[in-house]
Amino acid sequence: MEKIRPDLSEVPATLLVPLWARAEEQKRADPLVRDPKSAEILRALDFDFGRFRGGWMSQLGCCVRTAILDREVQAFLSDRPGAPVVNLGCGLDARELRMTGYGMWYDLDLPEVIGLRERFFPDTERVRRIACSVLDFGWMDRIAAEGPVLIVAEGLFMYLSGEEVEALLRALGRRFAEAVLLVEMLAPLLVGRNGMHDTVKEAAFRWSLRDSSDFERMADRLRFDREWSYFDEARRRWRYLRLFRRIPWFRRNLNNRIVRLRFG
Repeated sequence: MEKIRPDLSEVPATLLVPLWARAEEQKRADPLVRDPKSAEILRALDFDFGRFRGGWMSQLGCCVRTAILDREVQAFLSDRPGAPVVNLGCGLDARELRMTGYGMWYDLDLPEVIGLRERFFPDTERVRRIACSVLDFGWMDRIAAEGPVLIVAEGLFMYLSGEEVEALLRALGRRFAEAVLLVEMLAPLLVGRNGMHDTVKEAAFRWSLRDSSDFERMADRLRFDREWSYFDEARRRWRYLRLFRRIPWFRRNLNNRIVRLRFG
């Protein structure tokens, strides 16, 4: 079978890093996430994934964030069976295959990404793809949500400006009366410093927050609920970095995390 060349621009091309990370994780006897689909997709792509070799921090970080998000998405759906889930900047993530209990699942990304995604994920009655920018707010009218909706933003906000994040949050608050957001936050010290990152060198890191409670200033009715630090998960695999996880400066500046926010 002829392999598929992923012709993607700078930011969309970053989806190849977490795809590689999850596929690598499948080689372990004790994977943080079980995602055989990622290995299947990786084998089908005409791309030199060897360029990521040595990026152990990215590999582990992507799998930690996947594990946290899988756990929290499933917990939400267990409490609210039949609720819709919106996966913003979905890339080639296969979370809908691992989750149970959702009513509708919406995968949203740029047209070039959705075009690639369609090669690997078949249409189903409960999964819909939306090909547009997350900043084209008309996509929100396509979400059927009478009750609470779960919105996942993984590997997304760091590529937006602060003004764009704020505009998106305000639009979400206007559209959805009740919503839970699970948002990945980049380590603040990496903003504008891609040279410090071990795999993402071209797409610029543009925004982050040191204090997650500052989200509450960005939109009406938005409340910070909880966050999870990557360094608190899979501690033994963080090598020397685990020694610094309790240092306040380190946790504020070099700590990726998943943040849970609520509207309503």
